[in-house]
Amino acid sequence: MPRLVAASSRGILLSVAYDGRPFAGFARQRDQRTVAGELLGALRAIDPAIREIRGASRTDAGVHARDQRVAFDTAAPLPPRGWVLATARHLPDEIVIRRAAVVRVGFSPRFESLRKRYRYLILRDLVRDPFLGRRAWRVEGLTDDALARARAEAAAATGTHDFAAFRTSADERTSTVRTLYGIELSLDPADPRLVRIDVEGNAFLHNMVRILVGTLMDVARGHLEPGAIARALASRDRRDAGITAPPDGLYLERITLRDDGQEAWPPGPSVGAPADEAAPEAGASRLLASGADAGAPHPPASGADAGAPHPPKPTP
Repeated sequence: MPRLVAASSRGILLSVAYDGRPFAGFARQRDQRTVAGELLGALRAIDPAIREIRGASRTDAGVHARDQRVAFDTAAPLPPRGWVLATARHLPDEIVIRRAAVVRVGFSPRFESLRKRYRYLILRDLVRDPFLGRRAWRVEGLTDDALARARAEAAAATGTHDFAAFRTSADERTSTVRTLYGIELSLDPADPRLVRIDVEGNAFLHNMVRILVGTLMDVARGHLEPGAIARALASRDRRDAGITAPPDGLYLERITLRDDGQEAWPPGPSVGAPADEAAPEAGASRLLASGADAGAPHPPASGADAGAPHPPKPTP
């Protein structure tokens, strides 16, 4: 039984991992099963007075996460360890709270975000793999030469650009300038059939990562001429970019916040934010020729760069 401590109202910051396959996305929606809906229900089983949860990034239907950041306010006298352990029995198997910490009341991860990292998994295989169903996008014809074309193409996206061509028509934000710190293509050292595309930036438009990945694959397979990303950046026209990759292979890998909270349990940095990792400078593109990068194989994800619950926007 978690130890209770005296406390007034305060904020709690969570790191949440989930398998997005059974859900209609992160944000709460009427008559739909969502990650936020399940999470709020589990938290209210502990403290019925919790009014809302505030997410850092909305992921679309079918998109996964290793480090979604969620905050809420509570007067319940439960330490961070208690929130991790007590909610476990109320959550479905596809959702896990990996970490909890204390933050100020009203803390919003969306507005405290400094950078986000997504990973997209592509399966190079002539036949489908039942263990990777809706966890990776199977793409045929990805030879080593094709991957080399994708790596060369990715370099054009690194840096600060107007990414208006890499969003859905339903994304009506007036500012479309974003900074990508790097796009890294590598083979999974444990399974060289898996191509990992890691994209890190300060913020993302709706479906921006999926359109970037789709464009890379179109260039790799010869469906678009090399230079497609540069042309789309210059024209700001969605028609100059490639297809929108499916949600299955997308993972929200890590969100770096200005404040990671106090009294964290388990102790240490959040699951997706190693404390000893140096932040890459803007414009530093890391394009690996193979799976030489360190780290155990794991999927990271999606979605739009948004926050509080609201209905997902359609993909054109």
